[in-house]
This record gives sequence, structure tokens and C-alpha cells, in this order.
Amino acid sequence: MVVEAPSLVCLCLNTIADELITGDVDDEFTRALYELPSELMDSLLPRLTPLALELLQRCRPLYSTLGDNSSSQRKRKRWSNFEMAWKTLYEARWPSHSTESQPSNWLDGNGEVKEKFIDDWAQLYWESHLQSCVDAAAEKASLPWFSDPIGSTATPDALLEYIGNNRNLCNSVIKYSRFSDHCQHFGSYTRCLRLSACLCVPEICDLLRNAKLEKLEIQWIKSEQHVDGLCALLKQNCETLKSIEFIHCKLSEEYINHICDSMWIKDFKVHGVQHFSIKLSSFGETGCFPLPAGLSSFLVSGRSLVSLGLCDDRLQREFVKMVIDTLLDASSSIGVLDLSENYISGCLSHFKPPANSQQLSSRIGKSLQSLRVLNLRNNNLDGDDAESLRHLLVHMPKLETLDLSHNPIEDGIMSIIPYLAEVSERPYLRNLKLENCELTFDGVNQLLQTLSTWRKPLSSLSIRENHLGRKMGALLGKFLSKGIQYLDIEDIGLDPHGFQEAEEEITGKLKLVYINISKNRGGRETAIFLAKLISCAPELVAIDAKYNFMTPDSVSLLCSTLKTMEGKLEQLDLTKSAPVGSPADISALSELQNNGKCIVKMDYPYAPPVPYDDDP
Repeated sequence: MVVEAPSLVCLCLNTIADELITGDVDDEFTRALYELPSELMDSLLPRLTPLALELLQRCRPLYSTLGDNSSSQRKRKRWSNFEMAWKTLYEARWPSHSTESQPSNWLDGNGEVKEKFIDDWAQLYWESHLQSCVDAAAEKASLPWFSDPIGSTATPDALLEYIGNNRNLCNSVIKYSRFSDHCQHFGSYTRCLRLSACLCVPEICDLLRNAKLEKLEIQWIKSEQHVDGLCALLKQNCETLKSIEFIHCKLSEEYINHICDSMWIKDFKVHGVQHFSIKLSSFGETGCFPLPAGLSSFLVSGRSLVSLGLCDDRLQREFVKMVIDTLLDASSSIGVLDLSENYISGCLSHFKPPANSQQLSSRIGKSLQSLRVLNLRNNNLDGDDAESLRHLLVHMPKLETLDLSHNPIEDGIMSIIPYLAEVSERPYLRNLKLENCELTFDGVNQLLQTLSTWRKPLSSLSIRENHLGRKMGALLGKFLSKGIQYLDIEDIGLDPHGFQEAEEEITGKLKLVYINISKNRGGRETAIFLAKLISCAPELVAIDAKYNFMTPDSVSLLCSTLKTMEGKLEQLDLTKSAPVGSPADISALSELQNNGKCIVKMDYPYAPPVPYDDDP
């Protein structure tokens, strides 16, 4: 076979690329490359390693960043080609971090595809690279016998190969053999960073002196030494820091005060933090000590603060009560408050005003009035807490999402229904989660009747894992016709009779986008319900119908429905639901596609326990 010889142009471009890869070029050489015709520059960029591309981009002439009447369009195209080269390098190195559009959580009412806009792929590449270097340094620094300066740790060869070239490890890449080299050269690209406690030492401030950190995630803080190093870094970045998150930390009152005091801007009692979160951490020994003065001042003075999370921190009710008390007097406009996974039963009674009292109303500040998301998931709240919560909810006029899941409120839901009825004419509330709340049929019956009267329908509702029984079928069928878009009714005990009644009540066109009916043991009636649902919901995108133990002829029924559908369905999950049908039906289902992807997900083959009998 004759091998075609490379063209002279290719040989020249390869030589230029090799020179850039070695890094042994001067500024005059790199600036001269910008005089190349656009088509040659476009052919050169894909040949470059990250280090070479960064060198070329860093040395671009000043005029190449400025537009003029004669060549601004060409320069914009050249800049776009640089961005495409960086995007290609990023996605090749971190395919799992692909910014390809992903559907967000269906039950947030935001199941539509969202796309993250990236306007600087070079910045994202080097920020991610430095994070890899930080993780590698942390792995070594966490060893018990490690005693060297952190900056002197050797960067793994695998990371060096990513940014350079195997055949040039002895040249350009050798300049970046130590962790400090990467911090010095690429620190200026870093906006977001994740740090383990072993790196929270005074030396880290010097290593990251070029960084302008906006988001910081801190893990495993447990000692005074860790806190001192962290606080120095916070002071260094106090003017740019917008988000800080603590995970797996042990924070005493003294530590919290020191940390919060380090975020003040230029000794003024003002900070620019917008997102503050402490997760999976502990406050002292039990979380029972009073609210630290530093944290209280941080919350009260946080005019920029828009989200606060204290999640799974083993907080007790007195601590949470003081947090809410502080927010009542705060000047911030918090939009998200996440207090999930704590133990705060009884703390809300503090906010239940005496009869004919306006005491609470007079204290409500901006923080609650601006609240959009309230997460009280798994806090051991009971029916009395639900009654107390109602008095807080009326002072949250912009609340969009309320999550009370995994709280045994039982019929306490009826205490919240008057609030839902009151806001029916101005319903900001879009998403309601009541999963595993030990709800009763009567309580959910009243809830659905109230929601059905809303002028603007609720967007998403989850009542999964509440044993409501087959009587819910007819109610749900009617409710589906009221405009709900996202509904989760997994494991509520519908059974075949419930599905049959639900199917009979569905009328007209539905606005449904997503529904989860898994684990309801619907048998053949599941398929009949789905057939009706698919034909009546032109906007339906996804269905979860796992573990419903359908009969063999259900496959044929669904196959017939899906072949004639005219909607947008992208996913029908029948895992552990559909038994083996005829080979023709199985083949037909596997061939049904939307945007090149198979619609139906099921077990091939799957046979239910024998003998098949769904009679309870």
C-alpha cells in the first residue's frame, strides 16, 4: 500500500507545533504566528498540547484582542477557534465532566434540558487541571509521615503527560514537576477550588497568591491548625469569595467565630458571600451550644447572602430556633434555606404566635419574605410542627419549593391546607414534596382538592412512599387533568383497581411532562393506564413504571400504543415490570427511538416469579 507523503504545509505546521510544545521559543516567534493566514492558524491549533496552546494564547499581540473596522470579524473568528481548541482538550481529558445538556431533577419542576454556558474554556481547563494537582498533593500530604513543604510535592507523571507530550517530558514539562510550579503558573485561572484539611496550612496562601477564588469547598476541618490556615486563605480572598461550603468538618464555637470573622471585607462588618453551607458536619459535641456570635453577625450583616444550608449537621432544635430567629432580623434577601437532615422537632412552635397576636408579623424581615426554597426534609417534624410551620409560611410570599419529605406529619398536612387555599389566587408555590410523610388518604384527598382549585396549577408534586391505597386512583385521575406537570406517586399502594379508576377519570389533554408510578403492582392495568396517559399527554417526556409486574400481553398493548404516539416521549422505564412478550413485540419496542436513543428500558428477557399471580 502506498503511503501518501505529507505536504510541505503539514511538515511546516508540525515543526511549528513541536517548537511550541518544547516551550523553547521567544515572544517574537509566537507573535509572528499571529500573522499567519487564518486557515493555517486553524490547522495549527488542533496540533498543540495544552501547554503549547496556552503559551501561544498568552503571547498574543495586544491588538489581536481589540476590534477595528477592517479586521474585527476575522479576529473574533480566530478567538472562537481558540475556544473550540480548549473545549476539545477539556472534553477529551474529562469526558465525565462533559457540559453536554443534562435534564435536571424532574421533581424540581425543571425537567427541561438546561445547558451550561461556558465563555472561557481555557480558564475552565486550567482550573480543573489545578484541582487535579491539588487532589494529588492532598493525597501525599495526608500520609502520617509527610513533613515536607506542600509546594515541593512531585506532580504525578500522568498529570504532566496530559498538559505536555510524552516525547517532551524532558523539556517543557520538566518546568512543572512540582506542585508549586502549577500553582504559580495556573493559579490565576482558578475561581473554584476544593481543599482538604491537610492543605489548609499557612503555606497555601503563598501557593495560591495569584488566585481570585470565588467558590471554595473545604473538607475535613478538625483542628486549630486547619482553621488558622483556612482563615488566612479566606482573608486573602475575602473581596472575591462568593460561595463557601464545609463538608465533613468538626467545628467548635471558637472555630466558627474565627472563620466568620475572616470573611469581613477590609475590617468592615460586611461580606460578599452569596452562598454559605455546612454539610455532614458537627457543631461541638452535640450541636447544642448557642448560636456562635460570629455566625450570627455573618447572617445578620450578609446583605449579599442568597442561600444558607445547614444540612445533616446533627443540629438540635434550640440551635435551629436561634438560626431562624436571626434570619427574622436579618437584612439579607435569602432565596434558599436548607435545614434538612437534622433533629428539630418542636423548634417551630417558638414561631406560633399567641391568639390575636401580631408579634411574629412585626418581626418578619427581608430574609423570609424573599425565600423561594425551603427544605425541611427528614427533620422528625410531626403534626404539631406542621401546624406551627403554617404560621411561618404565610410570611413567605415568594416561596416556590417546599420539601417536607421524610417527616412523620401524618394528618398534620391538613394544618397546611388553609395556607394553600389562601395563596390559591397568587400561587408562587410551584413544587411540593411530601415523600414518606405517613400521610393518610383523607389528608391527601383534601390536599388534592385544594390544589385543584388553584388559578395557576402546581408544577410538581411528590407523595411517594405514603401508603394511600387503591382509593387514590380516581382522585389522581382527576388531578392529572388539572394541569400538573411532574408527579411522583411511587409506592403508594394503587394496585390494579387503583390504576383502573385513574384511567377512567383521565379526560382531555394533559400537561404532564413526567410521572413516576413505580412499585404499585398494577399488573395489566398499568399498561392500560399508560396507553391512555401517552395518548392524552402530548408533552410527556419521561415515565418511570418499574416493578409493576405486568402480564405478558401488556407488552403487545404498549407496543401498539407507542407505535402510533405523536408526542415527545423519550423514556419509558419498565425495569422489572414487563415480562417477556412475543419476539416481534420485543423487537419492535427495542427499535422505538427518539433523537437516536431507545425509548423503552426493560429487562431482556425478564420473567416474573412463577406462577404469575398478582392476587393479593
